[in-house]
Amino acid sequence: MSKKMFGDIMKQAQKLQQEMGRIQEESKKKTVEASAGGGMVTVTANGALEIVSIKVEREVVNPDDIEMLQDLIIAAVNEALKRARQMVSEDMGKLTGGLQLPGLGGIFGQ
Repeated sequence: MSKKMFGDIMKQAQKLQQEMGRIQEESKKKTVEASAGGGMVTVTANGALEIVSIKVEREVVNPDDIEMLQDLIIAAVNEALKRARQMVSEDMGKLTGGLQLPGLGGIFGQ
């Protein structure tokens, strides 16, 4: 491989890395929402896979059945994180043309 070809490949890799960083930063600003219990618990997550809000409807708060509330929160959080991972994966897919690049799965929990 010539030095010029190697240099071109390195430039392309650097450009791809910069673009991935830009997409990751943009994803942090995007949010997805998921709910459980027919909307009794709603969770919002961002593209950095962080929970940014949890909304619990007053009717679901029953001091005699805390376990149900905990289960609804867990279900909503897990679904929100799943949707956030999917959103980021779709954004990255636009960059890579759907090509699965080694190492990207670990970044987004896939």
